[in-house]
Amino acid sequence: MQMRTCTIISILAFVASCSGQPNAVLPKVSAEQQTATYTAQLKLLKTQGSTESDNVHCGLQDKTGNIWFGTTGEGVYRYDGSTFTQFTVKDGLNSNRVWSLLEDRAGNIWIGTNAGVSRFDGKHFKSIPVDTTYGNDMYPSVAPDHNPQVGNEVFSMMQDKSGIIWLGTTEGVYCFNGKSFSQFSADTGVVNKGGLNLKSVQCLLQDNKGNIWFGSGPLAFEGIAMYDGKSLLNFKPKDETWIRNMFQDKNGDILFGTRHYGTCRYNGGGFTFVTEKGVGNAMLQDKAGNIWFGGGEKLNTVESEDGIWCYDGKSYKNFSTKDGLGIYAVYVFLEDRAGNIWIGTRNNRLYRYDGKSFSSFSE
Repeated sequence: MQMRTCTIISILAFVASCSGQPNAVLPKVSAEQQTATYTAQLKLLKTQGSTESDNVHCGLQDKTGNIWFGTTGEGVYRYDGSTFTQFTVKDGLNSNRVWSLLEDRAGNIWIGTNAGVSRFDGKHFKSIPVDTTYGNDMYPSVAPDHNPQVGNEVFSMMQDKSGIIWLGTTEGVYCFNGKSFSQFSADTGVVNKGGLNLKSVQCLLQDNKGNIWFGSGPLAFEGIAMYDGKSLLNFKPKDETWIRNMFQDKNGDILFGTRHYGTCRYNGGGFTFVTEKGVGNAMLQDKAGNIWFGGGEKLNTVESEDGIWCYDGKSYKNFSTKDGLGIYAVYVFLEDRAGNIWIGTRNNRLYRYDGKSFSSFSE
């Protein structure tokens, strides 16, 4: 009995010593699969060496209430109502330069970068190659050594009423049906008399009639395009070819923020410019119906030309440094569920307006 007891103790001791070996080899987990431990921050802290010319470029509030901000040098930040969590390439992002954000119907966060798309399912980041040679569920349908367009910048994203995800990229507009990508301009069923290539699309919109609108940016300079389900139509009000953003207001009119002439409105019959200069660099219509306009940068500087403006349907109210804002050009507005207006600017500055005053959320 004593010998049997000693034997059992020896076996248990041996097993314990093996399980506690410090040099045990564990399977490696890729950056796309790992769940990192993130540090909560009270403000947007710069950790990636971004410059004054970088900005808070895009934002959204997801189904769970978290607010996301994409930057052009610091990756993305997620705000849970009290603290910010920063995600960068070390957490699985394709790049720290983020141009666009989208939450799909399943609750995944799509992050458009200057190196393709990253998709976040709440735990892990997955790199999405924007390439028509990728098949079911975006896994390679060709040889493993195929080199996808990893440098394809994704400037804009949208999910239409049918569930199709549209991406405006350096190489054109791509559509994702849940299984594979197709390039919109390569669709032979689309009547494209103007020969538009739809490259460098900065903004996308589906209006309440189902038409798809495209706002062209640098390199392509194609102005405004509209797809009615059959044909592509092209518009260049005042010969403007660079469209930065657009939205449809509560009256059904579509507003376009242009690079050189401010904001123009389309009422179905024609275009009318409603602001001048750089006003319209960023735009938003809030729940009360007020329209917010962000000023663009002055020539050869990151400073704002006009601050921000709020139009209540009768008059414009201007906000600037005297109200607690910085001097920087505005790139995004976002209204959260509580009715607060968030403003993202150059130099990765972030502000929140609660209806009475502005608060800064940047270091």
